[in-house]
Amino acid sequence: MNRRHPFRSASSEELLTTLQDLTSRARREVELHQARVELAEALQREMLPPTLPSLPGLRTAARYTPARNGLDIGGDWYDGFVLPDGSLAFAIGDVQGHDVEAAAFMGQIRIAMRALAVAAADPGEVVRRTNDLLLAADSSLLATCTFVRLDPGTRELQSARAGHVASVWATADGRGGVTDDEGGLPLGVQPGEEYPVTTRRLASDGAFVLLTDGVVEGPAYPLDEGLDEVVELVRARVGEDADVLADAVLGSAERTGHEDDAAVLVLRHEAVAAAPG
Repeated sequence: MNRRHPFRSASSEELLTTLQDLTSRARREVELHQARVELAEALQREMLPPTLPSLPGLRTAARYTPARNGLDIGGDWYDGFVLPDGSLAFAIGDVQGHDVEAAAFMGQIRIAMRALAVAAADPGEVVRRTNDLLLAADSSLLATCTFVRLDPGTRELQSARAGHVASVWATADGRGGVTDDEGGLPLGVQPGEEYPVTTRRLASDGAFVLLTDGVVEGPAYPLDEGLDEVVELVRARVGEDADVLADAVLGSAERTGHEDDAAVLVLRHEAVAAAPG
């Protein structure tokens, strides 16, 4: 004969104890999660340059904003520095993943590019060597980036792109568009990858804007549409100060409903004064 044990409902004290245990566990998980987010953000901000180089007729500005969805922070970065020959170097990129590891990997890329740019004058060579160095380090992460070098005398801007979103340009005479550089694969994909160099001259009043896909792409917002919006924004506000323009471009990311972090780097250039005859 089988006897069923009588069902005993939990007492109020037992329910309260269980609830307290679950609440404490959830709080610990939330605190750990928040700590990782704050650490990634701290790493990101400490690794970004506090200032950017500029020169007469060229003003620069950059902005970065983290996403607050889960651990979506730590992947985007930018940089700007003066090279030994007086040229200015600028870079922007996006590391796969959004956590502490991505933030640390971003720092490695930034340091590698700075070191390699001193020895390699060609932006394509800088990106190629960075790619090979990262592959030799056997990292499982990937990254996209654009690296540019500006000659202050000729105002020639040479750029190389590794799987990164195109840049935006506009001039004071109303022209504007998206760069069509050929580019190569993202960093960390294939050894020996080549990165073609595109040369343009910043001879007139205008702006050249590097950005990450968090500015122009979202869950229901196509990349091409986002780039077109930024082109129109930069064309309409091309005469404004670099800081104001950077704020405006970063603000446009709100329309994407993005779940990613976002970065913007603005080169606001003026016409080169003619040498006295």
